[in-house]
Formats: sequence, structure tokens, C-alpha cells
Amino acid sequence: MMETKLSQPQRELLMQSIEQDPQRFQQMIIADSQRAIQQMFKQPSLTAPFTQTLWKLLLANNAFSTTLQRYLWHIPLKQKRVFIRAIDQHLSDRYPMFKGLSEDWPNKNNIPPYVRPASERRTDFDLVNQGYLGYMGLGYSMREVELFVWLEVLRDKQCKDSPCELGTPHCNKQGEVTGENEGGCPVKIHIPQALNLVGEGKLKAAFELICDANPLPNVTGRVCPQELQCQGQCTLKEKPIEIGQIEWFLPQRQRLLDEGKVEQLVKCNPWAIATKPPVAIVGSGPSGLINAYLLAKAGYPVTVFEAFHALGGVLRYGIPEFRLPNQLIDDVVAKIKALGGRFVVNYVVGKTATLADLKAAGFTRIFVGTGAGLPRFMNIPGEHLLNIMSANEFLTRVNLMHANQADYETPLPEVQGKKIMIIGGGNTAMDAARTACRLGGDVTIVYRRTQQEMPARVEELHHALEEGIKLKELRSPIEFIGDKNHRLTSCKLDLMALGEPDQSGRRRPKATGETEMFSVDLAIMALGNNPNPIVKDAEKDLQTTQWGTVQLNQDSQQTSLTGIYSGGDATRGGSTAIKAAGDGQAAAKEIMQGFTLSPEQIRTLVSKASHYTDLGQTDTEIINRIDLANDIVELTIKAPLIAKAAKAGQFIRVLADEKGELVPMTLADWDSKAGTITLVVQGLGSSSKLINQMKVGDCFTAIAGPLGNPSKVTQQPNNQRVIFTAGGVGLPAVYPIMRANLDLGNQVTLITGFRNLDLCFWTEQGGRLAQLSQQYPEQLEIIYTSNDGSFVIKGFVTTPLEDMLIANQANTINTIAEVITIGPPLMMRAVSDLTLGYEVNCVASLNSIMVDGTGMCGACMVPIMENGKLVRKHACIDGPEMDSHCIDWDKFLPRFNQFKPQEHQSQIEHHFINE
Repeated sequence: MMETKLSQPQRELLMQSIEQDPQRFQQMIIADSQRAIQQMFKQPSLTAPFTQTLWKLLLANNAFSTTLQRYLWHIPLKQKRVFIRAIDQHLSDRYPMFKGLSEDWPNKNNIPPYVRPASERRTDFDLVNQGYLGYMGLGYSMREVELFVWLEVLRDKQCKDSPCELGTPHCNKQGEVTGENEGGCPVKIHIPQALNLVGEGKLKAAFELICDANPLPNVTGRVCPQELQCQGQCTLKEKPIEIGQIEWFLPQRQRLLDEGKVEQLVKCNPWAIATKPPVAIVGSGPSGLINAYLLAKAGYPVTVFEAFHALGGVLRYGIPEFRLPNQLIDDVVAKIKALGGRFVVNYVVGKTATLADLKAAGFTRIFVGTGAGLPRFMNIPGEHLLNIMSANEFLTRVNLMHANQADYETPLPEVQGKKIMIIGGGNTAMDAARTACRLGGDVTIVYRRTQQEMPARVEELHHALEEGIKLKELRSPIEFIGDKNHRLTSCKLDLMALGEPDQSGRRRPKATGETEMFSVDLAIMALGNNPNPIVKDAEKDLQTTQWGTVQLNQDSQQTSLTGIYSGGDATRGGSTAIKAAGDGQAAAKEIMQGFTLSPEQIRTLVSKASHYTDLGQTDTEIINRIDLANDIVELTIKAPLIAKAAKAGQFIRVLADEKGELVPMTLADWDSKAGTITLVVQGLGSSSKLINQMKVGDCFTAIAGPLGNPSKVTQQPNNQRVIFTAGGVGLPAVYPIMRANLDLGNQVTLITGFRNLDLCFWTEQGGRLAQLSQQYPEQLEIIYTSNDGSFVIKGFVTTPLEDMLIANQANTINTIAEVITIGPPLMMRAVSDLTLGYEVNCVASLNSIMVDGTGMCGACMVPIMENGKLVRKHACIDGPEMDSHCIDWDKFLPRFNQFKPQEHQSQIEHHFINE
């Protein structure tokens, strides 16, 4: 063919035409190129030069590369295989992940997301499965990563019945659909359309489509069990499309592209324009966050009420950062705030306020997403021993309270070099095991079935085994054994065999009669959760199921209470984050329907709800401080909602600063009108000593409450007397209960003991006790003791108490109704033993053993004898007041010293004591 040369005038004319209509010439070039590419794809194979050129064109990331992607996306599968074979043959030197890709593609081979090597990751908390963006850490560009994702999508069949999105219907013998579909997407993402957009190179459009359905894709994409949902229904059975990783990649990619940009999601704050009624969301887990986002996006003023000081619920306290970075949760919270959503932390619904209180505050509709959060235990002998804890507690101490970091106060059992046993086979068990591994433990998972029946995500179990965690199958603990210090040393295991399938379809384990001993230093129970009863107990008209979960109306997220909706683990029991998100999404749609309020009514409700939210967001500032005695201070603190709800006998959960420890403290007093609470704090450990250094104007990071059950104050017949024994700072705990008894007309004796005169407080003329005596001169009797005799009677509180018990026994009519004891554990034990001998009722308050105070961690276990059997009670849910004669004190008292070595080390580091 002769080469045709353009003359100078022809070249000038061509350039002039290009300048006048560049798009036309660009399209001409693209069309010519496409025709050439089409011709090449008719060949049985592609040459190396052509493949390399084609890949360069795809990498260019311009209009032509997008056109190429769209073309390759739509060609027949046979031609796609030609392309995949070509990049396998000609590009695998540069891209090792392409090597062997063409073998049985698309069914059995793909480009997997990047997972860090086990030897590298098992010692840190950095993200393990880094997704497709992880390849950037190996030196690949963002565009190359985009093409890796596109190559994954290229495998998609675009099934017409969309099983990945809709799932597979459950049908009875008559072909009628029954129950929820199997698999599919609980948050209704249009998966085929999203994959189609990625296939055509429209990544931002795919991202926007996903976000329209699910505002949390970078969270749910990380933790959703896709193998049971969308990917479980993929027609590529042997190697499903990596839908979850694509769902996570798209928002993370957009986040990198938008880095530094400030996203303005709302033009008019819904609280300011007040055109829609306010909605309260209880809980900031996956169901609550998606519910809040969708309502805020639709223009509703929303307030999210969260029990902890950090937002995210189980996403934050239950899932380690190597699986779900906290930054992703923070991003979601930021989106909701950008839409005008507001948050109130340290608010325990059912304690700080009831659902009725929230309605009275202007929130006409409420979504309850409180989760399950009451850990299960096995109730086997030895379970009371030290170093046996729930996975909830272990993970919360690490994930939420950062106990693994040296500059945080929260203690953690010794893990480094210790033998750790994880009991359970679900995702929480994997999280606990892999966390303990990263802290240097020698970790073994004990499971009563086989690996095949484990409910954990296949990926998480695979990663755990890669990281060196061992698995003992067909084993179930039947007894824990400890040493003379009540610390766990070993566990007796039942050897199991698999029988017939149970309702879950898994074969039921049964004991073989054989046992074995297993040496262990720390046992972590990951056996699932029961529904937390706090909301249920506070709402007597709220209907629940036989399992304690919130009951919903048929085909609805609404509960038996009008205007109250629920979802997630609160209604399902233990489930998944993605199903919880789906419930929150469905509830948001229902909540938006059927409002018939006038504009004026709406403005009034918004104003009330805004004021209530302001109260909830009040800084917990110290407004008064009194030094009562050596290392004992009285603090008055702003806390209007707690002050309004407080009752005698309740306590609060205190976090002095961000790196502090959660500490339970009994309410010494409160003023609902002034909106203040009063605490008396003795500096004994590091946390209390740090609190005692706080000054007027300082603010606590968090105070939550009031928690626990109020004292059962009843009018006593025949002038029977209620006796209180208070040891040291047990006096402030006794004070409001004693006052409540006096208000009711009861005769009261207070026996309060101090170690010495220097530690006496409230005893001075005009002090609190003197004022109370003046107010109730005929009802109140006060007896003082001191250990060394420096203040009134020498001895312990048991000395005058025994005199009264002897006198009571001598009378034909009992004059003592009950004894209530609060103070040091050994004092309470002594009072309990003494009253037992005289057959007088005794109540002990056990708030000092608690951690989170809501039952979520299970740490405040109290061994109780009921009908001759040892059972587990929890001080925060069942107490804090308990029948002291039912407490197994020998098993209970050691728990007060569980973290004594860690506390000693902390005091050394703070220079409170010398080494």
C-alpha cells in the first residue's frame, strides 16, 4: 500500500477542523480504534504487543479507556475469555495476580482482595483484609486497582432473576413462599445494576447507587457475612463475585479521591426549619445509624441516644479494628451530623429515661436499636473463678477502652505468653481469639462441634488458623479448676460426638462419656447473647417474645407500643450487622408515614425535643468541691437528666478522662431542680485518685446513669427498725436509702464506721447527718465506730450491731425488719454472717464490682445459692442490692482483687506509690 502524505495546506486545514470540532475527530479516532479492536477479538488469541497496548489504553483513565471498558464488558463470554487468557499470558510478569487467572475463568479463578501475610499481621491491630485498595501498598496505582476490580466484575453473569440482591424464596410443598428469602441483600442494594455500572467503568455512579440504598457500605461491606447473603446466592458457586469487597472498595475509593474536601450534605438544618416532627433513635449500632441517616436525609430532626461514651454500638466495642477500622464508623457519624443529626451519649434508655419520657420530650416516634448485649455463660462448676470472662467484656476492654495500650487505665488480664481458651465457634469467638493472639497469647478455640459446623465466617476462621490459633473440635467444658488464690488453672472437657441434625441443620453434639484436662490461664466465653432486659423491664406494656426479644407487629417494624419501632438484635436475638441495618432501613420507611400534625404542632415538638437534646448534651462539669477528709472529696456535678431520674440505691458509671477506666460510683445525693448529682470519692486506686485531683470547672469525659435497680423501700409494720451498717465511703451510698426510709416513716438506725478520726466525714455539727437527725429526731438513731477507738466506739460496725441483734432475739416481738450493709466487701461479709446467725434479713449492695453497669459485659457476676443450686446473677441487672445470705462469699470476695497486680503497677506509673 502506497503511503499518502498530506500537503502543508491539507495539514493546516485538518488542524483547523480539529480545533473547530475536536469531539468529532476524537469520536472518529475512537470508532476506528474500536473497529480495529473488534477485529483483533475475532482471533482465537491476542498477541503480546496488542495486549500490552490495550492495557495501556485502559490505564489511561480517559474517555477512550471508559469506552474500552464498556466494550469489553458487553462482548460475549467467549471473547472475554480470550482477553483474560491474554493478560494471563502477556501481563503476569508485571501483575503476578494475573498468573493462572484464565484457568477455568470465570468459575474458579479471580483476583482476590489483598490480605496481609499472617506472620506480619498477627502482632498488630492493622486491617487484615485490606481489600483491593490494599494493592496500592504494594506499589500499584489507583487506576490499576480500579482495573483489578473491573476484572472481578467482568466475571459477572448479570443474572435476570438477581439472586444476589433478592435471594432465593423459601417455598412449601405447594410452592407458596414462606418466610424471609434465603440470602440476598438485607438492605436492598441493587447489586446487578451496581456491578453493571462498574463493568462500564462508571465507578462514581455505582457508588452513588449503593449509597442510595445503604449509607453504610464501607461498614457493612467489611462485616456482612456475604457468603450467606449476596455471594451465597451467586451462580458462580465455586468462586462467587467479591460483592462485599466491591461494596467496600467503592466508598473507600471515593473517600481517597475526596480527601480534604468538606462534604455539605444539608442546606437547611431540619432542627432549624422544623417542618417535620422529631424522631429519637435508641442505640448507635448498625440499625440505629442507618435509621438515623435515612430519616435525617429525608429532613427529620433526629437525636441518637447511645449508652456508651463512644458511638457505634457493637460495631465499635465488639469488632476489632483489624476487621473494622473505627474511622469507618466515624465517617458514618459525620455524615449523620452533616445532615443535622444530633447525638447524646451516656444515655441508658430504661434508666436515664423511659420511652414514655422521650415521647413526653417531643419525640413522637422512637426507634429502639439496643442490640442483645447480655452475654451467655455455661453455669458449670468453677465458672466463678478469676480469669473467666465473656467475650463482650474482653473485647470491650480492648476495642472501646484500649486496655492493650499502656497509657490507658483500663486493666486487662495477663495475656502475653498465657494459655488462652476461647469457648464458641461464631464470629465473636474469632474476634476474641484473634485479639488474644495479637496480645501475645497462646490461643486455642474449643468448640463442641467440628470445624465444618462452625457458624463463624469462613474467612475469619481461615485467618485465625493462618495466624497460629489452634482449634480443639468436639470439646465442651464441664468444669473449671482453680488454685488456692481462686485463679483458673485448668478445664475439664467433655469429648463430644455428632448426632442427628438440630433445627439449625447442624448435627447436634452429644457427650461420649470421655473427658480430658486442658491447662488454661484465661477462658473467654463467646457463646452469644441474650436480650438485655433493661428496656423491657422499664416498659411493662412492651410485648416481648418467649426469648425476651422485642415483639413486632406482623409485617412491620412497629412494636406493641404505638409510635415505637425496633430492629436488629433487640428483635432478632443474636444476628448480623447487615440484617440489623436492613431492619433500621425498613423502620425508617415506616416512621416517615402517616404523620397528621399541623405545622404549629411540629414546631412545638421540635422545640421540646431540641431542648431535651441540649440537656442530654450538657457537659458533666464539677461546680463544687469539698475536701471532706484525707483523700476523700465531695463533688457536685452537672447532670440534669441523671438528677431527674435518680432513685435511692442507684449508681452511675464514671469515666474521668478519655484514657481513664469506667468506674461505678453510688449516688450520694442529687438535686433534680438544680440538675446536679453528688459523689463522694475516696482516693484508693489510680482512677479514684485521679478523680480526686479534679477541680471546679473540670468536666468528666462521661457519666452514665442512673444504673441498677432502686432500693426496695417499704413501710415497715409495728415500728420495726431498719438498720444500716456503713463502712467508710459506704456512708454516702447508705445516705439516700436511709433518707428514703425516713421519708416513708420508718424507724432507722445508722451504724457508721471509720478507720480513724482523720477519715470521718459528714459527722460534724451542722453536717449532713446532723441535719438529717434534726429533720427526723424521733426516727433516726446514729451510732459511730472507729477501728482504733479515736472516734466514739472502738471496734467495727458489727460490735453495736451484735448488741442490737441479741436484744432483738431476747424480745418476743422482733424489732429489726432488716439490715442493709454497704461498704468494704469484708465488712459486708461479716455483717452478713452475723445476721445469718440471728435469722435477721440482710441486704448487701454490690455496686463496686461493676464495670459497664448495663449487663453488657457480664463482669459483675455474683454466685448465688438458689434452692440448693449455685446460679449466676449480675449485680447491675439483678442488683446492686442482693440478699446477702444467698451470696457465696467465699467465691465472690476474690473478684474484688481480680486486677490487683495491674492496679498496683498503675499506681507506680502514676507515682502514687513507690516501687
